[in-house]
Amino acid sequence: MPTLPQLSIVDAKGAIDRREISCLEYVQALVDQQAKTESLNGFVYFNPEELLQSARVLDESLAARTGQMSLAGIPLAIKDNIDCVGMPTAAGTAALRNAAPRANAPVVARAIEAGALAAGKANMHELAFGCTNDNRFFGPARNPYDPSRIPGGSSGGSAVLVASGAVPAALGTDTGGSVRIPAALCGLVGFRPTHGRYPSAGVVPISPTRDTVGPIARTVSDVMLLDEILSGSGSALPVVDGVCDFRLAVPYSTLWEGLSPDARPVLEGALQKLKDAGFELVDVNLRRYPFFRAQKSATIPFFEFGGAVDRYLETGGVAVTFAEIVAQIRSPDVVRIVSEILGPGAISPTEYAEALIARERSRTSYEECLRDVEADALLFPTTLMPACNIGSETVAVGSEALDVFAAYTRNTEPGSNAGVPGITVPAGLTKAGLPVGLALDGAPYSDQRILQIGKEMERVLCAATFPRLGAHI
Repeated sequence: MPTLPQLSIVDAKGAIDRREISCLEYVQALVDQQAKTESLNGFVYFNPEELLQSARVLDESLAARTGQMSLAGIPLAIKDNIDCVGMPTAAGTAALRNAAPRANAPVVARAIEAGALAAGKANMHELAFGCTNDNRFFGPARNPYDPSRIPGGSSGGSAVLVASGAVPAALGTDTGGSVRIPAALCGLVGFRPTHGRYPSAGVVPISPTRDTVGPIARTVSDVMLLDEILSGSGSALPVVDGVCDFRLAVPYSTLWEGLSPDARPVLEGALQKLKDAGFELVDVNLRRYPFFRAQKSATIPFFEFGGAVDRYLETGGVAVTFAEIVAQIRSPDVVRIVSEILGPGAISPTEYAEALIARERSRTSYEECLRDVEADALLFPTTLMPACNIGSETVAVGSEALDVFAAYTRNTEPGSNAGVPGITVPAGLTKAGLPVGLALDGAPYSDQRILQIGKEMERVLCAATFPRLGAHI
């Protein structure tokens, strides 16, 4: 029998609706769990008394008692770059540590309207420019499966809080893999929607062309519910029983190359389970398609960053300048990136315009690729290896030593650049007990199909014994 911190959103909401537990009882259990796992540094802002009071108020409301709100009584962690009234939006950086938003970001407003409680602000890689969450201002977030290792990033705190049982789900943001990477490294489900599916206002940006909010949860059913709310679609996905005609394209010669020795047997074993369950898997050569060919993938975000942050500050009335933010960056890797963006090698308008054209070609080529092989989605390892140690600068990929950022974003970057939907589902644990994930990328606007396939993958791969909380919890 799962404990309250182990419940999914769907299960917790069902228990609240049936009055088996109150909102207050549920939230108290999560607050107690957070106290036990505080050393993982998932929250950068957390007010337990305020959260408990919100639960008391909700218990007294008619909507909560009759189950009229789909998230009534469910606490969600909010990534520190997403505006939530009453909590600072620091974006993981010193200059914004006291920034007080005037209004909720639309995604937060939609969740709260559905009855969700804002649990607190989740740790993140500083300014979202990284995949380790080794934040030198707030301190590193730590992987619940092994606290000496990274949780992934930039939405690392969001994943830590879900995997440790402090919240059942969280909101993150994804520009190059920042939802899916931490979800995979922490044994969770992470979803990047088609760019534009969710509103993007009220989020400290890197790149408006590429940024999107995305949910992290323990189950695909929970992600489906959050997608319904965040997208404003107003209707749940139809229930699908058993394997449908799912045909997946597997890029064996590209995205499956370079797997670490500990991840490979888990991921190849997961492939076999999918085959045995009736999934049709076909090979595809990605080198034929523009979205996979070598591109200067940083061109668009590097060009857009400064102007986008200026607009966010002005729109939100934040009394901090972009120059002040840059001057107070603490994380050495982010200092290097921002120096490159603003230095003599800064992206020119011509390079930016060419990158936008290339991005659009990449976007349409996903449709072409999947149409050519008559497949629903690409299937590939979310990351090439499980979580590395905090502080690592390089990791082994085959015979090469690659920069950590390049290694962990290699497989998530193409879909991020194209703005197509993608999901990661837990594939299993390595012999050392570290999670790895399997990912899907689909054609633009195939979000609902991707979620349906992800749900069936989860049914096949995630046995009841698979730990959905960090191993040491």
